[in-house]
Amino acid sequence: MADLASLFNLVAPFFGLILLGFVVGRFKRLPEAGLAWMQFFLIYIALPPLFYRLIADKPLSDLTNWGFVTATTLATYCAFALSFAVGLRYLRGDMPQAVMQGVAGSYSNIGYMGPPLILSALGPAASAPVVLIFVFDNLLLFSLIPFLMAIAGVDRKGALATARSVAWQVATHPFNLATLAGVLASYAQFQLPTALDKMTLWLTQAAAPCALFLLGVTVALRPLKRMPGEVPALVFIKLVLHPLLVWVLLSALGDFPANWIFAAVIMAALPPALNIFVISTQYQVGVERASACILVGTLVSMATLTGFLWLVKTGRMTADLFP
Repeated sequence: MADLASLFNLVAPFFGLILLGFVVGRFKRLPEAGLAWMQFFLIYIALPPLFYRLIADKPLSDLTNWGFVTATTLATYCAFALSFAVGLRYLRGDMPQAVMQGVAGSYSNIGYMGPPLILSALGPAASAPVVLIFVFDNLLLFSLIPFLMAIAGVDRKGALATARSVAWQVATHPFNLATLAGVLASYAQFQLPTALDKMTLWLTQAAAPCALFLLGVTVALRPLKRMPGEVPALVFIKLVLHPLLVWVLLSALGDFPANWIFAAVIMAALPPALNIFVISTQYQVGVERASACILVGTLVSMATLTGFLWLVKTGRMTADLFP
């Protein structure tokens, strides 16, 4: 019972904030346009300091673990490819919507929910794998999406223009810029001035509550009208198969610390990211399906994510399948 109480106290605040946002979004009629300011605050103001602080004090050796990067990124690619195939089958070859389904089955809530949950569950030693997964999963997916959309005819740019656009978006993404700044600070052993250090600390503390509340509001404003047939399969891939793939590949491809493996498994078990809705809105493709995946995935993850956390916290999951 003590294990269950501890696990409840760990998970409940995260889903509680999502529920709070959902309830407020359903019953308080405020202009949806106001959400843009909160999204801007999160992406450009609050979350970059979080990623900077996660890695600025880490040794560079932790940030160049290429075996770990290969295993986790390959697992995400496999989840994307399988979800993309499921989308093509259910949507009878509609490639643009299948791309969105590929994202829904592989892209975890690694920016908003991942860092605070992993650090609460496993401690600060797990911050390096969190950052590596965030950076390289984003590099993978935000390279695949525009190229596949260009192939599908949604994005009319040529191959060279698409490549330039992808490179620019990756290079200037605020999370990646913050990560690069953290790596440089780690290399130079740089410490922020006291006032700036305190300011960035406050911003990092605001990031997770705002992000989870925003997720709840966003889901509430887009109620599920019908259940698309492929959603259960996508949710299974995202919440069950993806973390199992990560576990198997990390066990097979290297000898990694236990807290790195557990951090990667929990990151993969997170619900679908809110960014799926943002991307589908950007391309005007599969918006209703994206909302359905986020809503159902978030609800189901209350059980699946809690289950993976229980296995890790109680020692019932071994870190290495092939010792």
